[in-house]
Amino acid sequence: MAMAAMTIRNSAASRRTMMMNPSISSRSMSSWWKNVEPAPKDPILGVTEAFLADPSPDKVNVGVGAYRDDNGKPVVLECVREAERRIAGSSFMEYLPMGGSVKMVEETLKLAYGNNSEFIKDKRIAAVQSLSGTGACRLFADFQKRFRPDSEIYIPVPTWSNHHNIWRDAQVPQKTYHYYHPETKGLDFSGLMDDVKNAPDGSFFLLHACAHNPTGVDPTEEQWREISQLFKTKNHFAFFDMAYQGFASGDPKRDAKSIRIFLEDGHHIGISQSYAKNMGLYGQRVGCLSVLCEDEKQAVTVKSQLQQLARPMYSNPPLHGAQIVSTILGDPQLKGMWLKEVKTMADRIISMRTTLRESLEKLGSPLSWEHVTKQIGMFCYSGLTPEQVDRLTSEYHIYMTRNGRISMAGVTTGNVGYLANAIHEVTKSS
Repeated sequence: MAMAAMTIRNSAASRRTMMMNPSISSRSMSSWWKNVEPAPKDPILGVTEAFLADPSPDKVNVGVGAYRDDNGKPVVLECVREAERRIAGSSFMEYLPMGGSVKMVEETLKLAYGNNSEFIKDKRIAAVQSLSGTGACRLFADFQKRFRPDSEIYIPVPTWSNHHNIWRDAQVPQKTYHYYHPETKGLDFSGLMDDVKNAPDGSFFLLHACAHNPTGVDPTEEQWREISQLFKTKNHFAFFDMAYQGFASGDPKRDAKSIRIFLEDGHHIGISQSYAKNMGLYGQRVGCLSVLCEDEKQAVTVKSQLQQLARPMYSNPPLHGAQIVSTILGDPQLKGMWLKEVKTMADRIISMRTTLRESLEKLGSPLSWEHVTKQIGMFCYSGLTPEQVDRLTSEYHIYMTRNGRISMAGVTTGNVGYLANAIHEVTKSS
């Protein structure tokens, strides 16, 4: 009893001391996070911040990875507006299952695997709705870590910067493989094949299905077939990140060709799909993760584990974006409208590539700009050096990431001449 009384008196005295000397309490409270350092700025999002802070009327942002129309404005597709009109007031706001919207997932699998896919018919695909493509990649990375804990992931050089963050935070060791050839500004096919060949049998590889980010460089169909055969020989696992299906060429079937080749060759693959780019649903965060399995029983098991991983992350995926996607893809009229609109977006990008190249050539540039039209998708890997990019920003108020990646979505008929002239000025002495 005496000891307890003493403890109480000491505690009371301690509280009185802290009340009389608030700095002691303040130091104690602030010590929780005193070792936290500011996070490094995201290289892509930082470009937009700098652009917005620039008061120049001539400023141009070709750093943002989001589609813009020829006036430089964000776009909401008409098929999306119509889907929203149909959805409005028609359903409750209940939770989706952990695996997401069944209808949305079914329609999404058809885009990747084919409308008449035997794998869909045989129920061999474990698939869940994800938080866009980023969420699909992260969910797979965690799945890989949990069930193949000693495995690594091979990632192309270069790749979308967030790929490294995703597998790092999932604690999956990373290795890289050759992909881009700086001198040709094209594919380093021999380097890629050597790295695939020299990787230990049964390795995991991250592949961009189409419109490689950031280079815009894709293998040809014949090269994809060679890659697939070598993967088969080495028993590698291919995980495809397909963020641009339909947006690259304007034809969703053509943009899924790499995946179809691997399926034809008998691979069991994983796929990340996203509707950010091809439906403009950037803020809705709607996507899908799928894993092709041995049989229906294995698919059920794998899906249960994917859901188990999702539960402590976000519990359930969001509803509205999934409703938009399933409404569009489940209605022939709306799907037809979407196919036309996604082709319009792709065609505008392709047109701007042609115009940019022609403008540079007309200015008498001593450099070859053939790669601008050979590359595909939202991004052009220009070959500009970090120093040249800095000059574009400081002298011409043109914003892009320092690796020279140009978002072709930010190029318009109104600014392409200005952009070409600025690029010519900073490169003509190269």
